[in-house]
Amino acid sequence: MKHSKRHGEILKLIQEEGTMTITRLAEKLGVSLETVRRDVKPLARDGSILKMHGAIGLPSVVGEAPFERRMREQSDAKRAIARLVAATIRDGDSVMLDTGTTTSFLARELLGHRRLTVVTNSSDIARTLATVNGNKVYMAGGELRSDSGAAFGVSAMEFVSRFSVNHAVITAGAIDVQRGVMDYVLEEAEFARVVLTRGTRRVVVTDHTKFGKQGLVQVCGFADFDELATDLNPPDDIANALENANAVLRVAHAR
Repeated sequence: MKHSKRHGEILKLIQEEGTMTITRLAEKLGVSLETVRRDVKPLARDGSILKMHGAIGLPSVVGEAPFERRMREQSDAKRAIARLVAATIRDGDSVMLDTGTTTSFLARELLGHRRLTVVTNSSDIARTLATVNGNKVYMAGGELRSDSGAAFGVSAMEFVSRFSVNHAVITAGAIDVQRGVMDYVLEEAEFARVVLTRGTRRVVVTDHTKFGKQGLVQVCGFADFDELATDLNPPDDIANALENANAVLRVAHAR
């Protein structure tokens, strides 16, 4: 089909962001929600975009990329976030980490720490921190995912439920102002939800590209964690949601 000028603007924004909520798209374009909904219909019909609940995205980027590719994306930002969080963890502390690229970067930043007790479902994190500096590493069992080498399922969740740790840290696939922390895979969301219940301190780590996106499965609301660590200040609506939930915002800046 022949696209209008605004159709072109919508496609350009989606190509830059991957996925966007209808509300944020309307704000970016300076038009009403009704106008945006009307404009995206023909784009969805011809397959240029994919419509989701309250959001749109490019068909090729809905869902997460393979783990190794995601490790390269926003790597400076993720490393800065990891460095910020690592500085708040002391030698001898216990840490529970779910699988994710930012938590994998955090594991690497923790290589300078000693006598950590680490609980994870990620083989990458376990390999990074096991057998060094007097650490103890406990890895959840279960079916290993081929892309990330992480264990999921009932047995993995039951295993981590036996532990209580100083710091529970999860990654986020998306941060939506209405639904909080979201993911794209049910098993990952369920596991992350359990991890948050096991920590005295509950931390979400995510780079700024996840703000305003909407995943498929809710992990938790803003009131269900204590801190959010990221690389840039979030949009005002998300910052307000964090403040209303008394969640601490920590912002690292990539070097």
